[in-house]
Amino acid sequence: MRGQDVAHGSHLDGAALRALTASRGQPAFVPAEFAAPADKPRDRIWDLAETLHCSIVGTCLTKAEARALLGKLGVPDARTMSEHRLHGQVVHLAGRRDAGAKLLQKMLDRRHEREIRRFDKARTVDEVRLLWREYLERGEIPGAYWAAITHPATDWGLVQDIFGEVHMLSHLVGQSNRADIRRLRQLEEDLAERDERIAAQEARILALMEQRDEIGAENRSLAARAAIPAAATAPDMHAREAVRSLELRLTRERAHAEALEEKLAILTQASARLGADLESEVGRRRAAESELAAIESLLGSEGADVDAGTRQDAGRLAKATFLYVGGRPRQVAHLRRFVERRGGRLLSHDGGIEDSMGLLAGLVSRSDLVLFPVECVSHEATGLLKRHCEAGGTPFRPVRSASLASFVQAVMQAPPAA
Repeated sequence: MRGQDVAHGSHLDGAALRALTASRGQPAFVPAEFAAPADKPRDRIWDLAETLHCSIVGTCLTKAEARALLGKLGVPDARTMSEHRLHGQVVHLAGRRDAGAKLLQKMLDRRHEREIRRFDKARTVDEVRLLWREYLERGEIPGAYWAAITHPATDWGLVQDIFGEVHMLSHLVGQSNRADIRRLRQLEEDLAERDERIAAQEARILALMEQRDEIGAENRSLAARAAIPAAATAPDMHAREAVRSLELRLTRERAHAEALEEKLAILTQASARLGADLESEVGRRRAAESELAAIESLLGSEGADVDAGTRQDAGRLAKATFLYVGGRPRQVAHLRRFVERRGGRLLSHDGGIEDSMGLLAGLVSRSDLVLFPVECVSHEATGLLKRHCEAGGTPFRPVRSASLASFVQAVMQAPPAA
């Protein structure tokens, strides 16, 4: 009977067929061509376009999981092969409908099970798009990317949009990381050079101290010899000349010792300055590493606990008002989007270029935390800003640079909003 209903009603759409069979007290049976997109099974990775495999493997799978996958498949050098070759091997597996691709599919489904269950509640392409935008704004990319791309309601237009956003995000992260890596390498070279100079200075100081001790011992010996009473020596001309010669030599040696003491003091001061410079360089390097760690944690590129990171971001930024003084106008717009997506608010002042300095007092009074990039703000604005903050009891924090990485690291260290 149900087969005949379906045969006679083949000209109806899927909704009409489901209503017809349900009205007769039978489970709704709809042919595959009439099924709603969300009723179809999720796509398998080998069903997707080959152009998507590279981004899926690179974004949704960690390197450790990729090595474990190849190890299970018996690849002999899975633990030692280069990261580029490792990535290529897994991408090649994705397009083949065999045991390797099925194992990859299970691994991705298991790793991103939480996001898949969330996306399964979406029934239309618009609902999938809204969920994807929500995860993208929070920076929770890997699981949402896999769940959205394979969702049965996702059409080719949405696939292109999602792929494009992930592709451009990888460019932005790459640019920021390359700049910080170049700076870190330069810092390492500078630190190595300073270590060599300090070691040479210390060796020179030790040598001078030894020379000073030798001269001091010799001076004491000369003084002892010169102190011998004249009556105890033969009262002849040669003896008196010898004593005068010793006295002159003692005077010269004392002058030389004083010169060495002065030079030693100068070298000691230079060594102290080099040590202070070294500590400053180490501090800047640690700050750059901390900023990189904040950006990587934000993007969750290595499979960190995304929910925990989001709760921490929300706790620190939600309902908080920040004031950013100085910086570059285009970069300030990116910083504002970052704060607003996490429920916070960002006020800005250009440090007196176009904005009036008289506005700073009112902006400071409305803020929970004031930040300013030390490399991109005037001394006048900095001094005035500190006075307003101290007068109103508003905390302020200098930021190492005007980059997004420095800003993210600074606000993540701020105490959570009350």
